[in-house]
Amino acid sequence: MPAEENIVAAVDTVGGVVRPTRITRKGRKAIFAGALGNAIEFLDWGVYSALAPVFAGQFFPSGNTVTAFLSTLAIFAVGFFVRPVGAVVLGAYADRYGRKRALALTVTLMSAGGFIIAVCPTYERIGVLAPVVLLVARLVQGFSAGGEWPSAVSYIVESAPPRRRAFAGSFQQVSTAAGVLLASLLGLVVTSALNEAQMHAFGWRIAFAVVAALGLIVLWLRSRTQETEHFGNAELSGKPHGPVKTLFAEHKLGLLRVVGITVPGTILYYLWITNMPGYASTTTGLSLDKALLANSLAVVVFMLLLPLGGLVSDRLGRRSTFMFFLVGFAVFAWPAYHLLDGGGFWTLLLVELVGVILLVGNSANVAAIYAELFPTPVRTSGTGIPYAAAVAVFGGTAPYFTTWLASIGQQDKIWIYVVASVAVGVVTIMTMPDGAKKRALD
Repeated sequence: MPAEENIVAAVDTVGGVVRPTRITRKGRKAIFAGALGNAIEFLDWGVYSALAPVFAGQFFPSGNTVTAFLSTLAIFAVGFFVRPVGAVVLGAYADRYGRKRALALTVTLMSAGGFIIAVCPTYERIGVLAPVVLLVARLVQGFSAGGEWPSAVSYIVESAPPRRRAFAGSFQQVSTAAGVLLASLLGLVVTSALNEAQMHAFGWRIAFAVVAALGLIVLWLRSRTQETEHFGNAELSGKPHGPVKTLFAEHKLGLLRVVGITVPGTILYYLWITNMPGYASTTTGLSLDKALLANSLAVVVFMLLLPLGGLVSDRLGRRSTFMFFLVGFAVFAWPAYHLLDGGGFWTLLLVELVGVILLVGNSANVAAIYAELFPTPVRTSGTGIPYAAAVAVFGGTAPYFTTWLASIGQQDKIWIYVVASVAVGVVTIMTMPDGAKKRALD
């Protein structure tokens, strides 16, 4: 093929503007920087969730271990409830001053929260101040997370050509899975290398210190990237705007659609990937290191499948791939939790593997779905505010709710909770346009 034909094959005309169909070197760098910060966010949340059974007794009075674990999960949930505040403040910041600046701020706050937890004294030393400090650290990280995810969505999808938006967006989810995987591996390393006494004394602190250090590395990488062309063009238009005010005045339906898509996605993601090791260890008697190993193997498979899922979404559409996720879990939820009851390592691994395959239909899609719902001047706020609110209500409480059900012998009812969330997703996706057919972002 002549050189001229190669050039033509690599570009696409959208709205009279010639754009590449392949991800450019600048785009790859932007995706890498945006994704890495997202990995740190989920590394932190994953470490907290995976090691909660270990450090729960360090922040609360000694006594009932299940009560201490539930108290630690309650603070985990509180971190979610401040996410909408971060989405409003940091989302508006990203829409006004740029995705790059917002992403630098969010990873700094996330790193600071991890450092605070790593050095916080125990309940035995400072009494009630210990859970207070833990709560403050989680509030800081929750605020940061409220701005991190939507800013990264805008940054990554805006850096991709029209026919590769889901593929590019899938790498944000690869980074999410990478963060969870690193959390599982980090938990596996410290629980395997240290005995129980050492884990309770200082082992869990090492994990949070690693999170803080990695956050500083990501901050340096993000400082070396450029702002997206979409934001640059919107900025050059010179039109002053209040992102949040504009959003609620002109994009109410888009906000509701983000909530409807997020409800099943966040519930099932946190149940299957983030909380499953702790759930299995606490309710089935399986050792934490084996539960973390099963989780790590499943997450590796998940990461490998996500880019493929993104390509399928770009080719076949958002709706069909998302319905694969929804219908699959509606069928699988009941047998999954019955298999886990009294099962061992291989049973847990099987349940996790089936779950992550189904989750690809959600995770390879959502970044592109959200970004395609809103124009550039309100994209980060439009994605972040309803997403954070839905995650706060449904994602933050899902681990607590399912662990509580298991603690009272009602784990056979968890499938009803899953199917109800799936129904919300079905209604939402069937009543909205398929963004894969939209050739250009506004």
